[in-house]
This record gives sequence, C-alpha cells and structure tokens, in this order.
Amino acid sequence: MSVYPKKYDVIVVGAGHAGCEAALAAARMGCRVLLMAIDLDKIAAMPCSPSIGGMAKGQLVKEIDALGGEMAKVTDKTAIHYRKLNTKKGPAVHSSRTQNDKNRYHMVMKSVIEQTPNLDVKQTRVDELVVENGHVVGVMDHTGYGFETKTVILATGTFLSGLVHIGEKSFEAGRAGEFASYALAENLRNHGFTLGRLKTGTPPRLHRASIDFSKMTRQDSDFPAEPFSFSSNGFEMSHMPSYIGRIEKKTISIVQKNIKLSALYSGQITGTSARYCPSFEDKVMKFPHRDSHQLILEPEGIDTDEIYASGLGNSLPMEVQLEVVHSVEGLEFAEIMRPAYAIEYDYVNPVHLSPKLETKKITGLYMAGQINGTSGYEEAAAQGMWAGLNAACNVQKRPAFTLDRSQAYMGVMVDDLVTRGTQEPYRMFTSRAEYRLMLREDNADLRLTEIGHDLGLVDADTVKDVKERRKQIRDEINRVRKAVAKPAPAVNQYLTDHHSRPIDNGIHFDQLLKRTELDYELVNTFAPSSTPLGQRVVQQVEIEVKYEGYIQKQLKEIEKFTDLEDKKIPESFDFIALHGLSNEIKEKLSAVRPLSLGQASRIDGMTPVALSVLMIALKARAST
Repeated sequence: MSVYPKKYDVIVVGAGHAGCEAALAAARMGCRVLLMAIDLDKIAAMPCSPSIGGMAKGQLVKEIDALGGEMAKVTDKTAIHYRKLNTKKGPAVHSSRTQNDKNRYHMVMKSVIEQTPNLDVKQTRVDELVVENGHVVGVMDHTGYGFETKTVILATGTFLSGLVHIGEKSFEAGRAGEFASYALAENLRNHGFTLGRLKTGTPPRLHRASIDFSKMTRQDSDFPAEPFSFSSNGFEMSHMPSYIGRIEKKTISIVQKNIKLSALYSGQITGTSARYCPSFEDKVMKFPHRDSHQLILEPEGIDTDEIYASGLGNSLPMEVQLEVVHSVEGLEFAEIMRPAYAIEYDYVNPVHLSPKLETKKITGLYMAGQINGTSGYEEAAAQGMWAGLNAACNVQKRPAFTLDRSQAYMGVMVDDLVTRGTQEPYRMFTSRAEYRLMLREDNADLRLTEIGHDLGLVDADTVKDVKERRKQIRDEINRVRKAVAKPAPAVNQYLTDHHSRPIDNGIHFDQLLKRTELDYELVNTFAPSSTPLGQRVVQQVEIEVKYEGYIQKQLKEIEKFTDLEDKKIPESFDFIALHGLSNEIKEKLSAVRPLSLGQASRIDGMTPVALSVLMIALKARAST
C-alpha cells in the first residue's frame, strides 16, 4: 500500500455539516487535520431543506456558535428568510430558523475550510479503516492509497450503503446524483460493528415561474431579524418570502389510489423512517382522519428558480409525482425540476459509542451525524464539533470534552444517543431537555463561551465581553430588586395603560416586572439605569426576573442531577456479576457501560430498585 507522505492528527471522512464542524474544531485546536470528501463541490451541501434551525435545532446552532463553531456565522451570511418560532410561548422554547441560499452556504463554508490553517482538503472516497491492536492508525481510499493518522472521525451522512428509491426504481447513491460508499460499510462490519438501516427522503423541487403564488399565503421574514451568531451584526443578503398552501382531499386520494407504487409501502424499503418528519405517503396512511395538510414553498436561493416543496416528500414513481403536484391548488402547471425520492442508508447504533463519541470497539475512531442515527443538519453539526473537539483532546492528551444535560442541548442529545441508542432517526426537541428553561437560545454564549475559549476556539475579547455582560446582568437584577415603585399618578397611569393593576403601596420593581403584561420598559421609564444597558443585557434581566421561581426550581433539580452524575462507575465494573439485577438490565448496563449513576438511571428499562442495587454495590466496592 502506498502511503501519503504527510501524517495527520485527525482525519475526517465526510464533508457534510458534521464533517465541516469536526474538521474546523480540531484544526482550530492546533491539530493537523485532513478532511476527505467524495465530491468537494458538495461540501456543506443542503440535500434536503436549505434551512438552518427550528424548534430545539436553533438552540443547537447557538451552542455551536458559542463554543466557536462556524454554522451560525455561515447561516447569517447566506440567509434569505428568517423567523423566530414559538414567540407566543415562554423563552425556553423560542427557536430561530432561517431559509438559506444553499449554493452560497456551500461556497461560504468551503471557503472557510480552505482558508483554515492546519486543515487540508482532498477529494476521494474512503473504503477502509487501518486498525492496529484495536486502535485506528489510518484510512485507505478507493484507489488503494493510504493516509496515516492518530484519530479518525466518520461523518458519512447517508452515504453508507446509500440506496435511492423513486417508485419501483432503485439505484445506489449517497444522495441523488452522488456515489454511495458500500466498501466502507462492509469494512465496518468486518471490524465487528453491527449496522442498522434507516430511511429519509426529500420532496420535489419546482420551477418558480410555473407556480401560481396568488393561490398561496405569502409569509415574509420577521422584521427586524435577529442574526444566529452572537458575533454577527446582521444578515448580509436580501430576504425572500415563502408561501403557505394546502394539500387537500384530491391529492390525498391520488396517493391512496397509488400507494402500492410507493417504494415505502411496496415493501421495497426496509429502513426505519423518521416518525417526526414523515413523508407525504406516511401522512396520508398514518393520519387518515386528516383531510388536508400544510404545504410550504421555500426558495432555494437568490440565483435559482428552484422552489423546495416542503410537505410533498414521497417515493412515488415520476408519473404519479406529476399527478400529485398538479392536483394541488396553485401547482396545476408546476414543472418538477428534481423529483422527490427516498433514501436508505446504514448507521451504527450509538449505544456502542462512549460519551466522547468514540467507538468502544476501536480506540481513536469517532462517529458523528447520521452514522449515529440522527437526522438534521444541526444535530449533525453539533455532533461533528463534539467529535472534533474530543479527537483533538485525545491527540493533545487533554481531558475529554463533555457537556452534561444541564449544560447544553448538545449534551442532552449525546447523552440520549450513547445511553439509550436509537432504532429510528433521532431528532432534537425542546421536550427532550428537562432543564430547557436554563438552556435557552438567548443565553448559549453565557453558558458556553468560556468553555470554547479554554479549548482555543474563542478569542479573549469575546470572553471579556461575555464576562462584562454577565456582571451587568447581575448588577442590574440586584438594582431592580432594590428599587421601589411608589404609587405616584404617573406610575399608576402607566400600569393602567398597560392593562395592569395599579398599586396602593410601594413595591419593588422586580415584583412588577414579574407581571406578564409588563416588560423592562417600565423600569426604564421610572427607574432607569445610570449607565446605558445593551438590549441583550435587558433581555436577560427581564427573563431572569420574570421566571425567577421556575429558574430556582430547575436549579434545585440540577443539584440532584449533578449529585448522581458525580457518583462515578469504574470502567472495569463487572455488571454481569452483580446480584439482584435481571439479565436484561445486566446486558443493557454491559452494552452501554455507563460512567455514572446518573447515566445508568437513564438507560431504558432501568428501575429504581435496580439503581439502588447498583448504588449499594458501588458503595460496597468503595469501602473495600
């Protein structure tokens, strides 16, 4: 085997959203990194919706940004539509979402990667891992050429044994029009990994000029629009509207009549579909009581006429796809530029990974993104950054990078994956985060920026700004708690004008601010700060005062959580020899190998009795 003369600390296989963040994180920490892609013209490609963020996903993007990642910055440079979701609910579930120019997103991210020191990029297909004594030492590409490394990160997306389906026609592809990676999947099996099969898909792309938008409801961007990155001053591109339509009974009946022609319902597809992002066939068959479904038409970019038809994803034959599209009001004469399709691919159940996203079978080998059973650009990017940081920490003999469930959404996601595994595409939701009031979009930098700085990804000026802002927030909260609003005519008139009950006696401003109908404008009007405060300081003060009771409750819950997390389980602990546990629990504990009682408590099937048995055994071991 011929070997490339340059040796690397980290090799990243795959240049999607996971691979990009992994490569950038490791390179920015000072490692020599090689990013390998089947097609360099598809770096950071958006094969499905050209959008970033959404419910819980927006929180992940903000956390990536706070740690020094790139996704949010590229998003702000390429966004063409912006909305803040869940604004009528509490701040714990506010989530940002953008529609992006997909070609510009790819080009901007590619440029960042090409200009990053310590980071090489090569176009090739990796077919084999080179493993010695249980540790990965290199990879070999499809030409038989080798590359030496200390660690490898697999971020293969849907390319492992990828199989595209359109009706009864199937063809090998990682995405439509791109080569799949079958040899690497077989190589992983040869190394003892058990691969599962998942399915996802994408809707048709329609030609803008062939759509009658007058039959749709126009949806413009929010104004003013708040950028994703904490370091951005704003968006750089002009914003474009999306359009909302309805898919009615006529279209539903066409799918019902042709359901046997769907690859998903003909038995052709064996992979597990995503429950939380169903195809149109799934919506029709699994929700037969619904007589209409939402359609969202979103532009794919400034310089293209392709329109993404969200809500019409399917695996039907082309002739049926045409009938389906033309049955929708406003799409009677729509031209399909790219057909919808389903894709199956292999993945590794993440229960076989450590919390570092390192495989338990092969040391130095990390996995990130859809290979771990997740769906979504944001979930992939967060895992990529996590794996990249840990690969770099491994090389540099530094402590592993981890965040727990009380620190970040990405901590929730990784813990879910490695503790519970997944049998279906995993998607992040706010409901998965038990401490979501503490893990908001707006405070991600306050939570994580200093960690990013310690890792070498965030500059000192940014950390200084965060520390100063944190002090201003604390000082202003204390000031508002001490300041007293007196029952003066002007105060009561203000309260009346804002549909709030007037006061008879003096009351601290923080108590008034807890009223849902009032905001910080009250404080600014009658007890302004002696020094000007930025909007982000004001936002944090208002949230922390209004939700003080809930925040204190969650802080107490986090204390209990931390107590269990602090009770560590030795890596050599023999779960099989433990008396008082069922064989099923023993097997699950042995497979996951939890590092703490906290992690053990979250394994599926773990009971309070079993946890008590484990706790007693650990105490007995510690006392001997």
